[in-house]
Amino acid sequence: MLTSVPLHTTKTGMTPVRRAPRSLKQEYQEFILQRLEEYKNTVPRAELLKIGDEAVRELQASAQDQYLLTEVLLLEHVDRIIARRLRLPSFPRWRQKHRALREAQREPTHWGFDRGHPIVPWADRLEPGDVIVVLGAAALGEALYLAAHDAEVFLLDQNLGAVEAAEGRAVAEQLAGAFQALVINFGSWFPDLSPTLVAIAPGSLGQLRAKQRASLIADLQVRTPSGGVHLILPPANENREVIPLAPEAFQSLYQGWQVQRGGSRRSKRSGFTAIKPPRQHDTPKSALNVSD
Repeated sequence: MLTSVPLHTTKTGMTPVRRAPRSLKQEYQEFILQRLEEYKNTVPRAELLKIGDEAVRELQASAQDQYLLTEVLLLEHVDRIIARRLRLPSFPRWRQKHRALREAQREPTHWGFDRGHPIVPWADRLEPGDVIVVLGAAALGEALYLAAHDAEVFLLDQNLGAVEAAEGRAVAEQLAGAFQALVINFGSWFPDLSPTLVAIAPGSLGQLRAKQRASLIADLQVRTPSGGVHLILPPANENREVIPLAPEAFQSLYQGWQVQRGGSRRSKRSGFTAIKPPRQHDTPKSALNVSD
């Protein structure tokens, strides 16, 4: 079980309203739109013009002068023709497959790690709309695993190619609606988020100086509400071009936090969990329930 978590509090003190969980109908519409856009972006312009001509002929044949042929009607009919060509599923058929896919995605093995992974215990504590920040595309599997639990996940990395690949994987997994991948320069700018949970792939910060790394972690610590969680992940198969950085390099940055060693391995390189201590002015519902 977990408590309600406000999305975040901005520097102005305003607390945005939690985004309502998306319905299956909304997810279905997103799926259809994504497939249509993928098709339009891959076929030659001449082919799209042919589809447009086909749409005009079909609309003119069915209109019988009952309504004016507008650009909106034409574009909608073009989408219907493309959907027929792609044999996109109806909502009932998509819903059946989608539920099976989402059930599989909520298993860590779908993403290449087991139940001993330190992120697994926290996934079940999430509520729809909880904000998660993941630093490093090397933790894409963890990011999408949390997105499959209806969290709002922001994956941040300095590499454009890695971010584009992450976006493509999210679309393929039908998780793009709950997932955003952003290119940022660590240590210079950070999106205005206050995450309930932060997952860090250590190697993603290996190119930063120690002061820059400490400043970035300190910023995230301030943004995290009391009771919030930072997970320093165990090393994965990260990009060989990234400077290696062991999880223990971060532990000194979490003085005053409740630090727990996690994972099935007792190695110093197995990563750790840090929980922000409570403060009197924080509300009881300001973070993940860590008392279970």
